[in-house]
Amino acid sequence: MGKRKKSSTNLLNEKYIMESCDLTYAVCKVGGRWKLLILCKLENGKLRYSELRNAIDGITERMLTLQLRELEKDGLVKRTVYAEVPPRVDYELTPIAIELIPIWSKLSSWGAKHKKLVK
Repeated sequence: MGKRKKSSTNLLNEKYIMESCDLTYAVCKVGGRWKLLILCKLENGKLRYSELRNAIDGITERMLTLQLRELEKDGLVKRTVYAEVPPRVDYELTPIAIELIPIWSKLSSWGAKHKKLVK
């Protein structure tokens, strides 16, 4: 992905939104199609890359790699590389991400209720 100009309207709007509302900031960190699903899969402990890939139907390897990198950069996922042959990599939730578990559990319950209501 290319770099955006520092003066671009899109970047300025994003900066304003992220700085003015903590809820928006939080949603941007875990938002998107795959991030919450990845975090939920890691809820029960460490998983290897291949275990994560197999646990999430429909995600491409490229998308999984990109999302894991973003989650790692944001401090929500810890990546551990073991110096073995073949190399082994584990992913796990960081303490700050573990604090999100009751929040996404509550949101999941709300989603189930809303689905029934809409149907």
